[in-house]
Amino acid sequence: MKKDLHPSNYRLVVFKDMSNDYSFITKSCVDTKETITWEDGIEYPVVKLEISHTSHPFYTGKMKLVDTAGRIDKFRSRYNKK
Repeated sequence: MKKDLHPSNYRLVVFKDMSNDYSFITKSCVDTKETITWEDGIEYPVVKLEISHTSHPFYTGKMKLVDTAGRIDKFRSRYNKK
């Protein structure tokens, strides 16, 4: 097996869905500067998500999807001074 093939910072990370405050913990090597205290009292790095399986319309059956990133771009392209 090749040396240094796998990342060295593989650890437990909390992923938090910001649309409904659902959180889950799993192993990851994603870089983040923020931390959160989990239910067990230990502090873990946190990654904030805009959407997860608990808020995605495909999994929930609801067709309401909040577009947080595209609204500003649509506004700027529509009302951009030429």
